[in-house]
Amino acid sequence: MNKVQHQTDKNIWILYFAWFVSLVATSGSLYFSEIRGFIPCDLCWFQRIFMYPLVVILGIGTFQSDTSVKKYVLPLSVVGSIISIFHYLEQKVPGFGGIKPCVSGVPCSAEYINWFGFITIPFLALIAFTLINICMIILFIKKSK
Repeated sequence: MNKVQHQTDKNIWILYFAWFVSLVATSGSLYFSEIRGFIPCDLCWFQRIFMYPLVVILGIGTFQSDTSVKKYVLPLSVVGSIISIFHYLEQKVPGFGGIKPCVSGVPCSAEYINWFGFITIPFLALIAFTLINICMIILFIKKSK
């Protein structure tokens, strides 16, 4: 196996990992809403808008061995991270009211889960977006070398 082929194989595993993370995050969000019956707030919906397409984009990129999907994935993932941080702050920082209060149904400050005192659904989404961001940044760095 030559060096270029070996490098490409490593890149595909990075894509597989990012795709797996997006699958777990999407499955988790569907589990919480469809099985546990948790009604998503406005910010949860925005996070879903940025996570759900990643399953399709990363899946296509993975099965086509196309690391160029990183240029589509990274912007979606970065914006999703920002929304997750904002949502987490709204839940955990007293007095952080946000720019616009959630008006439809569940307030964005509601915590359906609170494992170990800090793990909430937006925190889990932030972890997923962060892992995907790291994978895409690694692919960008490897491309430039």
